[in-house]
Amino acid sequence: MIQKLHDKGLRSEHAYTAGFVSIGLSVAAWAASLAAEPGRGLDRADRWGIFVGEWAPTFFGLGVALSQYEQQDGSLAAEMRSLQERERQTV
Repeated sequence: MIQKLHDKGLRSEHAYTAGFVSIGLSVAAWAASLAAEPGRGLDRADRWGIFVGEWAPTFFGLGVALSQYEQQDGSLAAEMRSLQERERQTV
């Protein structure tokens, strides 16, 4: 499954970014639920925040798996060399 995701273009950086975004969305969902549904109380807002917050560990785990695959595949090292070459050219 990890190989197929990598072949489709998903990289570890994408999964890590999604994990951090989901943490922000968790806070936003909590605040939005608290403001948009004032009669429902804090419990409902907490449930929304927790629901979205549970996505973060999944994305981070996927990022770790993709990172390990990229290291074994050699694509991570190739990307680093490419970045270093671009950096040298701009300096």
